Amino acid sequence: MFDTVLVVDDDAINREVLEAVFESRYPVVSVGSSPEALELLRKDPSPYCAIPLDVVMEDMSGLQFLEIFNEMGFRDRIPVFLVTSQGDVQTARHAYELGVMDVIKKPVIGFVVERRVANVVELFQQRRFLDQRVAEQTKEIIAQALRIRELNRGLIETFSAAIEFRDGESGEHVRRIYELTKFFLTRTEFGAGMDEETVELVALASIMHDVGKIGIPDAILMKPGRYTAEEFEIMKRHTVIGAEMLASIEQIRTLPIFEYAHDIALHHHERWDGRGYPDGLTGDEISVPAQIVGLVDCYDALVSKRRYKEKLPHRTALQMIRDGKCGVFNPKLLECLERHADEIHAKLYPDDL
Repeated sequence: MFDTVLVVDDDAINREVLEAVFESRYPVVSVGSSPEALELLRKDPSPYCAIPLDVVMEDMSGLQFLEIFNEMGFRDRIPVFLVTSQGDVQTARHAYELGVMDVIKKPVIGFVVERRVANVVELFQQRRFLDQRVAEQTKEIIAQALRIRELNRGLIETFSAAIEFRDGESGEHVRRIYELTKFFLTRTEFGAGMDEETVELVALASIMHDVGKIGIPDAILMKPGRYTAEEFEIMKRHTVIGAEMLASIEQIRTLPIFEYAHDIALHHHERWDGRGYPDGLTGDEISVPAQIVGLVDCYDALVSKRRYKEKLPHRTALQMIRDGKCGVFNPKLLECLERHADEIHAKLYPDDL
């Protein structure tokens, strides 16, 4: 599956031209309208590896198709190529904003179009294969860990190895996230109303905050320098990938820890002012566990040596967070961090003293 080109164009001659371009390499299905294409995708999207899409059609334009296509959740699954005779920059910009991979000008040059589409299809196929392998391996790792009847420190060590292995980290980062999360829940007002069992569940869930990085390509995850805008967009996907991975594993989904782990994985990069990701939540729309993990993850990243940076002094890191260099956090949460910062640093970073 995932090997069929779906041509969408209301002009029969254009469809024949595009069929001829692709038929030597792929099975081709062609339809004369956007609604027909959407109906095929609703029934079964799995065969389709690329969609050459005409921009001007009578019943529904290509851009309108893209909006519905995205709402159906296909944007990251099937690459779309807008085919147009127009030289309208605004149309092209809008199309790229809606997620098209490329804009192809008419009249098409067969071998050029075929190669451009094939390059993207190959990348998507490789990503699907890697995602499937990663998901299978992740399920095995998590399922094995969750056979342990008591969620204890052994679970932390297991997930530390699973999560941080590909990121090139030592495993100490998630151990500190666990300790910092537990500290905030037991020593500040942010744990008010939580019993000991709930505190432990949230702290254990915090170690899975970056599990989605397993689904990020090595070339981006291991990059030593600054990300490009496109690479950063891919990196941001680790939040959604992590939440989807956790939701896909029945052994986790049926456990009390799931609600916290899913929420933290998805929302630990949200920020108080709504400028975080992936959902742009603001204020108390962000759960307390996700707020805490977001802050302590940021602090630990600043004061720890990473592959791409040296560690910063404790006070410098606090000042950067205070100045909003890492995004805006709950002011009350920041007050708690500053009130307990010296104690935290002495306990978890003794080598810096």
